[in-house]
Amino acid sequence: MKSALLVLNGSKPKQLPSADNFDIVCAVDGAYNQLKKLQVIPDLITGDFDSLEALPDSIEIINTPNQDYTDFEKALEVLHEREVSKISIYGGSGNESDHFLGNISVALAWKEKLNIRFYDEFGSYFFIPKTFKITNVASKTISIIPLPVAENMTTKGLLYTLTSETLEFGNRIGTRNRAVSDVIQITYSKGNVLLYISN
Repeated sequence: MKSALLVLNGSKPKQLPSADNFDIVCAVDGAYNQLKKLQVIPDLITGDFDSLEALPDSIEIINTPNQDYTDFEKALEVLHEREVSKISIYGGSGNESDHFLGNISVALAWKEKLNIRFYDEFGSYFFIPKTFKITNVASKTISIIPLPVAENMTTKGLLYTLTSETLEFGNRIGTRNRAVSDVIQITYSKGNVLLYISN
């Protein structure tokens, strides 16, 4: 399973995991400037380059000018073509909120093809399969966001449990819960679920 560190042009990450943990490090457009400040050299830079004045000569450049898709979508396509299946994303939230919401929409569209997880200074968030288990989460804040619905949901290891219940965006969602166990389990039968875990 090939993995990638993908940095978007949202809020500047204060720190990043070691590039040695990934097969590919990719910056999208102006996010390259953030990597330079953190002294991280990406393997490639992609985007339409409307936020980047000077392109380096020593790094692979992939120009993706098609304005029908966001730079994030185009970066996922590039990484998918290179047989990457797991992507850790920094800079996906913050700054203008429409970018953040758009990034969630893109991740939803790609959730069957790619394992995508966003990270920021507060926590991480990602779409989960219909049977999901995660460890090392005791005392962390857990939020379960249905998009738009999650049917027959059951949880274990959370302070406020669910048993064969339905969550629906705009009606009832599962924000600000807390893990009371080091292991939490979530199952549901239909829909999509965005899970948030605090740091």
